[in-house]
Amino acid sequence: MHVKDDISIKEAVERLLDVYKLRRKFDETSIISAWPELIGPAISNRTQQLFIKEKKLFIRVESAVIKNELVLMRKTILKRVNEYVGKVVVEELVIL
Repeated sequence: MHVKDDISIKEAVERLLDVYKLRRKFDETSIISAWPELIGPAISNRTQQLFIKEKKLFIRVESAVIKNELVLMRKTILKRVNEYVGKVVVEELVIL
């Protein structure tokens, strides 16, 4: 009798992330690496610093014009970021 205990690599990685409580950090890192795709090259090229801490996405930009644009897009950015990872990882946007 042969029992199929095989799982896909994706399932194995998912389980690993959950067991070692690395899911949140993995999702945060995914957001950071996907920033140019999520926000577009015009703004991502002018982003000086980007990090997530305590469910807040901190963004440092080089110009007041870009800063103002990000303030106006705040809700859209939060929605895109959280949709990208499939759950709420970021609850607030802090523009520096």
